[in-house]
Formats: sequence, structure tokens, C-alpha cells
Amino acid sequence: MTNALIRAGIGGWTYEPWRGGVFYPEGLVQKRELDYAASKLTAIEINGTYYSSFKPASFAGWAKAVPDGFVFAVKASRYTTNRKVLAEAGESIGKFLGQGLTELGDRLGPILWQFMATKKFDADDFGAFLKLLPAAHDGVALRHAVQVRHESFHVAEFVAMARAAGVAIVYADSAEYPAIADVTGDFVYARLENAEERFVAGYAPTALDRWAEVAREWASGRQPKGLPYASDVAAPKQPRDTFVFMINGAKERAPAAAMALLERLDG
Repeated sequence: MTNALIRAGIGGWTYEPWRGGVFYPEGLVQKRELDYAASKLTAIEINGTYYSSFKPASFAGWAKAVPDGFVFAVKASRYTTNRKVLAEAGESIGKFLGQGLTELGDRLGPILWQFMATKKFDADDFGAFLKLLPAAHDGVALRHAVQVRHESFHVAEFVAMARAAGVAIVYADSAEYPAIADVTGDFVYARLENAEERFVAGYAPTALDRWAEVAREWASGRQPKGLPYASDVAAPKQPRDTFVFMINGAKERAPAAAMALLERLDG
């Protein structure tokens, strides 16, 4: 990889408070919302797949609605991640991947495996889960990211495990649970979850400046200072595609936040 790309976006595209001129123009029909969002952003995290399955035609339709270079991250099924024994998730993983994700083609970005905040780190069980994640499906290469939200994961052992598996640990900037900034995959996946309604773009201008700087550092292979790391061992310095999603917080501000970040990255 010689030129790493930085993409910024939102979670989902169907959200009533974004309508009526807030993000979507007045009168825009709902079936055109994805087209519009994809014209303003460079990535979207599909969250509906966390709750239910979809048909291959849905994924194919979404792929056709977005321009070249646009990427979807896909949130894995909760039935896969919200289980007591992760080592037994093989059949569920296969079912999730087999619903038609590869119909996204080159629009398919990372798969996000999100775990409940109550899920504690069990090295043997989590290690077994990581081994179940395939490198490809239907001939399409897959990239995996895991979002863990319990403080017990904030240990060097977990970082080393994720690196050995080539799986990215999601950096989630949240007021509710600890963040892990260690880079462990060949890409970076960040979810910024602290947007505030009082800011037009969800974040203060200085905060957006800082996140743009951090994203550039991630993409160039550097380790940003001032973030919480669980390991003293830094990742190898190499360019990495970087995904930054504006999630939760004041969700109505998410599109403006993502666009403001893109403006800074393009500047």
C-alpha cells in the first residue's frame, strides 16, 4: 500500500431527524437518501445488519447507489457477538457472511464485530473467536475490526492477540467505556461517539482539527500522541487506510460532523 485513504462517514442513512433540511434537502424522497448521503460522505457503516439479515439484492442495490471509491462498513449480527461462548460462533459467522455481503463488491469495507459492554476479556475464548474470522468469502477478501467495551480488554495481551490475527481494534471515543488506541490491523477503524448538540458540526472546531490530525497520522502509519494505549509495543510504521465514523452522541449532528472532518482532510 503506497497511498492510504482516509474515509469519513456516519452510521446508517435512514434517520428521521436528518430530514427536512437538517441533512437531507426538503422534499427528498426516502429512496434517494443513500444516493444523497454518498454524494456528501465517503463511507457509511451499515447498522441494520446488526439486528437482522438482508437479501443479496439489497447489498447489490446499495452498491449501485454509491459512487466509485465509496465504501460500506458492515456491522456484524448481534447473534454472533452477544453470546456467552464466542468459540462456538462459527455457524453464526458463516450465516452472517453468507447473506450476500460480497454483492457489495469493491464497495465492501471492514466488517465490524461489536461486543456488549458487559463482555469481559477471556483470552482463550476471544482468541478462538478471532481464529474463526475468515480472510475471504466467495473469493472476496475480508477485513475485520472488533469493538470491545469492557476495561478488561485494555491489556497488552489483547493487543498482541489482535495483531497476530490481523484484526483491527476499533478506537471508540466514548464517554461510557474505555478506549484502546493501539493499531493492530492493516487499516484503522475509529468511531467518534461524543458529538454534542450545542455545536453545529457536533464538535468544537478545535476538536475537529485535532481529529483530522489524528486521522492523517493513522493513515501515514504514525502513532498519535495523547491517546490511550494498552501496549508499550507500537505497530509497524506503514500507511493504513483509515475509517472515521461519527456515531451516537448527538446523532442529528453526525452528517455535519463527518462533512466538517472531510473538509479539513481535503484542505
